[in-house]
Amino acid sequence: MIAYDAIVIGVGGVGSAALWRLAQRGVRVLGIERFAPGHDRGSSHGQTRLIRRAYFEHPDYVPLVERAFDGWRELEQCTGETLFHQCGLLQVGPADGVVLAGVRESARRHGLDIENLSAAQVTAEFPGFLVPDGCEAVLERGAGYLRVERCVELHAQEAVRAGAELRTGEAVRRWTSEGSGFRVETDRGAYSAGRLVIAAGAWASQLLAELEIPFEVRRKPLYWFATRSDVYQAGRGCPGFLYDLAEGCFYGVPEIDAAGVKVGQHSGGLVVDDPLTVSRDVDPIDFGQVANFVSRCLIEATTQRTDHTTCMYTMTPDEHFVVDRHPHRPGVVFAAGLSGHGFKFTSVLGQALADLSLDGTTALPVAFLSADRPALRRRVRDSGH
Repeated sequence: MIAYDAIVIGVGGVGSAALWRLAQRGVRVLGIERFAPGHDRGSSHGQTRLIRRAYFEHPDYVPLVERAFDGWRELEQCTGETLFHQCGLLQVGPADGVVLAGVRESARRHGLDIENLSAAQVTAEFPGFLVPDGCEAVLERGAGYLRVERCVELHAQEAVRAGAELRTGEAVRRWTSEGSGFRVETDRGAYSAGRLVIAAGAWASQLLAELEIPFEVRRKPLYWFATRSDVYQAGRGCPGFLYDLAEGCFYGVPEIDAAGVKVGQHSGGLVVDDPLTVSRDVDPIDFGQVANFVSRCLIEATTQRTDHTTCMYTMTPDEHFVVDRHPHRPGVVFAAGLSGHGFKFTSVLGQALADLSLDGTTALPVAFLSADRPALRRRVRDSGH
């Protein structure tokens, strides 16, 4: 059995970053991935992911996303590739809704630069967008999008360049404590290590069952729509967008190729029993909801679908991440339950996991994402465990 200093299970968004950071520190580290970095079977694909600072989910994320921006710049410098594209983010909804109230609170608390726009100002600057009656708009010009698959591929590439070993097409069956370390069994063999990093995405509940956190995996389709004009093109000043409406929360990214504008529904989603067998067919109900949003608010887009894909959200009860050391297994650290808004943070979460694994602590601002927080403990008690 081959022995390593550390093993990373899952080389997706978080795992690829953790693999790189561990290798940078001279650790003999193995990454095990069921598919291949940049694959389309999990949660980190579909061309693009939005990244923003004025974080409506909670102001505590703002210092963390600032460090994430630093991480993406570092990866760009190491590889010579552009991963972050600044296009701005337009957020629309009622003033007292979750999104706009949260954006404004994060901006107020952290001194972030946002602009309040009237419906007429939105139409004048961004003619492809309609602000519905009863809604307001906020623009964060410093926001943008990341090229999601390339981010994962480059983290993995730099990890291998720094000395990591990467095994792909290999599925982890189980992990167990063994002496002062751990044994990881896959469908191809077994490996041992003194430290274990678990970043398994939609498979987190299987590998972290001992924690009894009720992770829920949701199916989240993405669609691309043909457009009538060039107003949604990234090079023409189109921003990313997020609409908080009574019928749901919808988001999108400007056109970056001939497929058109990408749009998805952030809210809702069917529960997935098995991530390996999730349906990747077009769901008519979900598509109808997204198409209705497009016809209502994206006035220069058509409802002609040019492409689609399916990803998964792994939700926690309070919809915040869990990043921590395993409470019962010294030497195991993990990130899980990114709840549909985590990819932008993966550059910094990988660093945090490397710190926690090697040092037992981190100076990065992740303490609010502890597995011991009351919301998770309360839900575990309520579920009968």
